[in-house]
Amino acid sequence: MAIKTLGLVKGCLPEELKKVLLSVASEWGDVVDDLNALQVTPLKGAMTNEVYQISWPTRNNGDLFRKVLVRVYGEGVEVFFNRENEIQTFECMSKHGQGPRLLGRFAEGRVEEFIHARTLSAADLRDPEISAIIAAKLREFHNLDMPGPRNVVLWDRMRNWLNEAKNLCSIKDIQEFGWDTLEEEISMLEKELSQDYQEIGFCHNDLQYGNIMMDEETRLITLIDYEYASYNPVAYDLANHFCEMVANYHSETPHVLDYRNYPGLEERQRFVRAYLSSAGCEPSDAEVEQLVEITEKYTLANHLFWGLWGIISGHVNKIDFDYTEYARQRFQQYWLRKPALLGSSGDSL
Repeated sequence: MAIKTLGLVKGCLPEELKKVLLSVASEWGDVVDDLNALQVTPLKGAMTNEVYQISWPTRNNGDLFRKVLVRVYGEGVEVFFNRENEIQTFECMSKHGQGPRLLGRFAEGRVEEFIHARTLSAADLRDPEISAIIAAKLREFHNLDMPGPRNVVLWDRMRNWLNEAKNLCSIKDIQEFGWDTLEEEISMLEKELSQDYQEIGFCHNDLQYGNIMMDEETRLITLIDYEYASYNPVAYDLANHFCEMVANYHSETPHVLDYRNYPGLEERQRFVRAYLSSAGCEPSDAEVEQLVEITEKYTLANHLFWGLWGIISGHVNKIDFDYTEYARQRFQQYWLRKPALLGSSGDSL
């Protein structure tokens, strides 16, 4: 069975995965002799991997179920990140008390601790109370001491993706998306956005609502899925989060972005103020305005980043999602917003 394209089916689990599940169950004192006892539930909203909840009855109480999360790696996604580095990040996050624990690995994916919290919805991001909690959590995340040099990854990653996209696409596609100038655009953005001092932190880089979970009782936030995480300017991560507010990946048309839902100035200021004040001191209006302004400029880098991701994913990933149309919208937004955000300073090099 082609596991990545057809998905997991209870009776057709890879042998390696079966062994991992049986080992986890045994460690927890459960006995799963009959694979029919396993319940496999696909979880929607993932666009890089396929994600499933697998559960089985506990040994002492058949009415109670253990749950784990199984992540099946998407086809071709290794072009976006180094899988071993991502696993290292995942394990380091666990040591920091962030996110789920790694329970086991198999060739096509891994088994993770199931977080008993609610995955946020698109509407949750607009709730002022929840938004403030996310902002504080993001500040905590950015301050994590992670292994490796604190070098900005963004620009070289985009250049690598651009080269990969050109290799995958036809000349017609390259002309349609105007890629003959994209390398210059990336260099221009790097120069324009790197002029002033910027705080560098460990960024999540994929802050869509599906990667944010909240415990309903404690209101604690957990950020999950670290495939794209790296050191970057924190303003880029804030920009990514704002851009994700236009998406609803659980709608009938999950690839369609509604930029009428992009947060207004007051909403962005409120988020940035909550982000800065979570460090323990109240920021000045000037500090808030400065971060809001540079964050807005970083939305341009975000559009190019995820536009390139969409183009490549359309060629390598079999998940049911219109990656190419998604990419087209991101590129359109880049060219639409560039004049207002950069003016004449944004002329290509």
